[in-house]
Amino acid sequence: MNENILLEKLRRLESKYEASGQNLESYLDGLYEADFLNYWDYIHIDTLLSLQTKRTTLPDEEIFIIYHQITELYFRLILVELEQICKSPDMEIHFLETRLSRVNRYFNILVHSFGVMSEGMDAAQFMQFRMALLPASGFQSVQYRLIELTCTSVDNLLDHGHRSRIAEGSIEEKMPFLYWRSGSTDANTGKKTLTLTRFEEKYDITLLDFANRHKDLNLFERFRDLDWNLDVNQPIRLLLRQLDNNANIAWRMAHLHAASRYLKKPDAAVEATGGTNWQRYLPPRFQKVVFFPFLWSSEELANWGKPGEFNSTVKPF
Repeated sequence: MNENILLEKLRRLESKYEASGQNLESYLDGLYEADFLNYWDYIHIDTLLSLQTKRTTLPDEEIFIIYHQITELYFRLILVELEQICKSPDMEIHFLETRLSRVNRYFNILVHSFGVMSEGMDAAQFMQFRMALLPASGFQSVQYRLIELTCTSVDNLLDHGHRSRIAEGSIEEKMPFLYWRSGSTDANTGKKTLTLTRFEEKYDITLLDFANRHKDLNLFERFRDLDWNLDVNQPIRLLLRQLDNNANIAWRMAHLHAASRYLKKPDAAVEATGGTNWQRYLPPRFQKVVFFPFLWSSEELANWGKPGEFNSTVKPF
C-alpha cells in the first residue's frame, strides 16, 4: 500500500479514537494480538446447527424445525428493512424503492419456500410428531406481529367485528381486539386456546410498547398522505401494493395450502397443533387484513383474497 495513503488512514483512525477519549496505539496492539476471523466463527455455524432440538425420533421433524427457523430469520430480514424505512428522516425515492424491493423479495422467497412444508415432509410422520409439539404453533411468532405493526396502523389490524365500535379508542383499548386473537380460539367452544394465553403472557407488554412506539412510525402513516398522482411516486405505490398482496394474500394462501395438505381430511378437518381455528383464520377473504387500504379500489377491497382477483392488478416481483 502507498505509504501516504497508509499514513492518512492512520491519521483518520487516530482522530476517530481521540474524539471518544481512546488511545489508538492500544487498539493497534489489540489488533496485532487478535487472531484472524474464520467464517464458521463469524456465522456461528456450530451453534446454528445445534439448535434443532427434536421432541421425537422421527427424521422429518428436523425439516419442520429448520424450516420454521429459516422463516424466522427471513422475518428478521424484513423487520431490518422496515425499521430503516420507518425511521428514515426523509422520503428519498431511491432509498424507499430499494428497501421495499428487498422486503418484497424476502416475502416472495417465503411464499415460494412453503413447498418445503406442503410437499417436503412425509404426511404420516408429520401427523405423528405434531402431537409432541402441543400447544406450540406458528401462530406464536411474535416477529410476524411486529411486521404487521411496522407496516400499518393498529386500526387496520382490528377484527372486522370491532373496527367501527372502537375506532376512537386508544391503542391500549384496541390491542385486545387485534384480528389474530380471534383466530386462536377453540374451534368448538370459542374460548382462548392455551396457545393464545401463553403468547399473551409472554408478549402482550412487548407488543403494546412496540405499537405505541410505532404509532406514527409505520409504513401506513408514512405513505398515506403522498400524492399518488405524481409519476415519481408510482413505483412506490406498486411496491406497497405488492407488499400488501405478498403479506396478506400470497403468504396466507401458501400457509393455508400447507395446512390443508396435512390437516384437511375428506370427513373432517384436523385441529391445528395450537388448537387455532385455521380454516377461519388463514383464508385472507375472511380476515381481510389490508395494510394500505388507500391504495386499493372499493372493488378490489370487496374481492380481497378471492382466488385470481389480484393476478392482473399486482405484478409479481
